[in-house]
Amino acid sequence: MNLMNHEKHYNTLNNYYLQKFNKKVFKIALNGGFTCPNIDGTVASGGCTFCSYMGSGDFAGNKLEPLKVQFEKIKQMMHQKWEDGYYIAYFQANTNTHAPLPRLKALYEEAITLDPNIVMLSIATRPDVLPDDVLDYLADLNQRMPTQIELGLQTIHQETSDLINRAHDLECFDEAVKKLRAKGLEVVVHIINGLPYETKEMMIETIKHLNTLDIQGIKIHMLHLMEKTKMGYAYKKNPWQLMDLETYVDVTVDQILWLRKDIIIHRLTGDAPSEMLIAPNWTKKKFVVTNEIDKRLRKLGLYQGDYYEKEFNSRYSSSSTK
Repeated sequence: MNLMNHEKHYNTLNNYYLQKFNKKVFKIALNGGFTCPNIDGTVASGGCTFCSYMGSGDFAGNKLEPLKVQFEKIKQMMHQKWEDGYYIAYFQANTNTHAPLPRLKALYEEAITLDPNIVMLSIATRPDVLPDDVLDYLADLNQRMPTQIELGLQTIHQETSDLINRAHDLECFDEAVKKLRAKGLEVVVHIINGLPYETKEMMIETIKHLNTLDIQGIKIHMLHLMEKTKMGYAYKKNPWQLMDLETYVDVTVDQILWLRKDIIIHRLTGDAPSEMLIAPNWTKKKFVVTNEIDKRLRKLGLYQGDYYEKEFNSRYSSSSTK
């Protein structure tokens, strides 16, 4: 699907949803009260070192409130930005398949009936928490309500993955993508730029690997350090050089150019609540980041996937002449 134009040189989520639903669509981030397998000891403890105590659900609802209350509160906040639109019920915080199937069913079935204008269910999870019974149920649910799975990866590099305590390997992730796609579920992958010790080449390699998988979307985040996180404590004790805005734009533009043209870009940066952010401060200005990326792509006159297609065509031409 090619949703690129002269203004946006990549497949934007907004255009994708407008084409799919013929209306503005926005997410309502819910908190189902889950934990994670690398927090509760199932596979590790302590959680991802960059992750807040809210489990990456820093802008989600309050887990102590019923889903309906969470939904209505956040819906009203979103309508301050957009007067009208459809909704995606989004289970964001922690690992949202990390529970017995009956509990998952109860939460998901409730979520899709919270409002008649809900057009999709989105579930953020990890690749190591997708047992067969859950996959079967998600496939059935997808027949009744489009269901999208957001799958955390962050990096393909095992040394980095171990450093940030992901507690799964790349093979586990790749297998999860295959299983989800075999069930007909849309897959959106999360990655993080600027993880400790990673070079630009390593971040590009993560994109190149994702090109080999049947994924439909990607969220590219910038590493931001927050209060009350393991990485935040480590940074305060012994600070290291974080990516500046110019470097982030340079890396992310190249990632876009290497990314397959059919993959929808859901996000180009990430942010944290202002009161929790330690560094870098430039991540507070998301529109500045995306504008700089847009300006760079327009200046280059290049579009998402141009590097990928050039390499692919070069390899195809070389092999066909042998």
